[in-house]
Amino acid sequence: MRLTLPVVKVLSVLLAEPDTERYGLDLMKLTNLPSGTLYPVLHRLKGAGWLEADWETIDPAVEGRPARRYYQLTANGATAARQALAELHALNRDARPVRGGAEPAGAPAW
Repeated sequence: MRLTLPVVKVLSVLLAEPDTERYGLDLMKLTNLPSGTLYPVLHRLKGAGWLEADWETIDPAVEGRPARRYYQLTANGATAARQALAELHALNRDARPVRGGAEPAGAPAW
């Protein structure tokens, strides 16, 4: 899975409460992503097996709204997401510039 910023945002929200089902508008609000960005991410995560999606069973006429599609990480998806985000965090930590003028360890001596 390619970890773009939108993917990281979605995974972070879903991992914050992995047992909670989220619907699209809820995810849009929590990630600040527009629908044109969010739904392709959800589709990719579902295709990778990291996410499951199910329609709620309601009568739209009774509820006064259309049925929502709820998304939740699969067990494998939650494990893979945690690992991917941990690896990304480690890469970012290792890539931070050294402050104070000293050469980073392993820097070439020119």
